[in-house]
Amino acid sequence: MMMKGLLLLCLLPLLGVRGQGSSACPHLCTCHHSQVDCSGRSLTSTSLPASFPPGTTELHLDNNLLTTLPYGFLDTLTSLRSVSLHGNPWMCNCGVLYLREWLYRQPIGIVSHLNISCSSPPHLTGRLVVYLTEAELLDLCHYWYCDLALASMLCLFVFVVVQVLLVVAVIMFLRKFEKLSREARGATEESFAMGEGTMADELEPLKDSSM
Repeated sequence: MMMKGLLLLCLLPLLGVRGQGSSACPHLCTCHHSQVDCSGRSLTSTSLPASFPPGTTELHLDNNLLTTLPYGFLDTLTSLRSVSLHGNPWMCNCGVLYLREWLYRQPIGIVSHLNISCSSPPHLTGRLVVYLTEAELLDLCHYWYCDLALASMLCLFVFVVVQVLLVVAVIMFLRKFEKLSREARGATEESFAMGEGTMADELEPLKDSSM
């Protein structure tokens, strides 16, 4: 349980954080005083407004296409007295953790827990989000970030191996080059020595004849 709690704490920031509230009425929504109506707009989890007026007391997000809510999405709306979230196809996996925790903290008067239920996966269809356990949700998590970390480590390992092979190849090349240089230098010196000997032999008769 302790490991799952730590996993939950690490996972929540990965679900995305929305910005601070804006005084303007969100696009695709209608606003009347402190009431914001975004119901029936076919909003998805990625097309949700980035922010809502900070003084919003009533928020309608029902009958959309929401499967999750980004982490911290409702936390800045401290004046909320009513939120409607029913009629959305909530996907009950890691992505619904924030919604579950937020619902768990709210009194029944603010939001009706009975209308917020899972649409998937099949074995959780119809289950109320607020009553899901952490164990159920964490067991459904696809730990993509672990796969990403593993892939990153594998890439790093391959990079290090390639670098080591390159260093070894450079060292071998330098040693071979040094050996070839020594051989070439030896051959040059030997050729030079032989040339001097030949020249001496050729000059010897000339010396004898001059004598």
